Amino acid sequence: MKYVAGLALSALLIASGAAHAQQGEIKVGEINSYSALPAFTEPYRKGMELALKQINDAGGIKGKKLVVITKDDGGKPGDAVTAANELVSRDGVVLIAGGFLSNIGLALSDFAKQKEILYIAAEPLTDAIVWSKGNDYTFRLRPSNYMQASMLAEEAAKLPAKKWATIAPNYEFGQSFVAVFKELLTKKRPDVEFVAEQWPPLGKIDAGPVLQAIDAAKPDAILNATFAGDLVKLVREGNTRGVFQNRSVVSYLTGEPEYLDPLKDETPEGWIVTGYPWYGIKTPEHQAFLDAYQAAYKDYPRLGSVVGYSTVKSIAAVLNATDDHSTAGLVKAMKGLKVDTPFGPIVYRAADHQSTLGAYVGKTAKKDGKGVMVDFAFKKGADYLPSEADAAKLRPAN
Repeated sequence: MKYVAGLALSALLIASGAAHAQQGEIKVGEINSYSALPAFTEPYRKGMELALKQINDAGGIKGKKLVVITKDDGGKPGDAVTAANELVSRDGVVLIAGGFLSNIGLALSDFAKQKEILYIAAEPLTDAIVWSKGNDYTFRLRPSNYMQASMLAEEAAKLPAKKWATIAPNYEFGQSFVAVFKELLTKKRPDVEFVAEQWPPLGKIDAGPVLQAIDAAKPDAILNATFAGDLVKLVREGNTRGVFQNRSVVSYLTGEPEYLDPLKDETPEGWIVTGYPWYGIKTPEHQAFLDAYQAAYKDYPRLGSVVGYSTVKSIAAVLNATDDHSTAGLVKAMKGLKVDTPFGPIVYRAADHQSTLGAYVGKTAKKDGKGVMVDFAFKKGADYLPSEADAAKLRPAN
């Protein structure tokens, strides 16, 4: 990975091991799938670095320098737990953060519970991480499967389509997203039915047979939750076979630049998606972030950039919110914590530890040979969550 030298990247300590925290430093740990998923994690890392530089340039955490030690989990839950253990036992971090894949997020969440260390889950989207398998030590930043499925089901319910087929990676993220989308759409439209499902292995999709099976079921609409390289293969094969013609497609995450960019002029038009139209967001918070990011990297941000930036902002916010940096003190401060992000202010809810970060919903289109989002609108996260009282009932009893 290449980074801009002028960003004072020495502020971000990247190492497989580090000395004990120097006086005047606060160390936190971060774990992600850097080698396995660079399309997301490279911009994510840049977002972290930008936030870290801004925080330390402004005086750090009450005069102490914030140091982030990052580790690569290689896309493997076991490696993530090993990294977390090293960060806590050897490097002496006060909290851990990060995670991309849902199965890794759940593994880190369980580690946090067992070791009694605060974990801020940056990206994992499974609802289980804050609900059915939630614990006192885990909080989640990104809008969850339930939240984004609610946003997409709201749009899907407006379509005339009655027969639906689904395509999703066969692991926790895909399984839970499809389940909640089905539930939410059926509540809004009792007349719909799901006529086919395809569960390709993550990162190993054989798009031809998947699309052949979907086409044979003759659905009116398709729900897609594949991403990264799997999405490119699916779109390319689907375009060749004409599977998407005259069918509505609702596609989770596809409007994020890291997934649209590789499609280029193969981008299908008119898909309903969640994503990040950085070029069309005109809020003051986002403009300040965009200007700083482009000045630092001479490049536009991806959704990963926003997540990385907001993760470090969340870390700084909780460390500034209390002088008690024990796990108990930090967990207490996380409940109801307010954080400023490029998408506006968010709150980490006390009842279920889910943040209220929202998402953009729109449609895919092509412009100048690239995929873009059009007709998009921002959906506030809090509007797509159950009440805190109802959410608390979804969590395990203490």
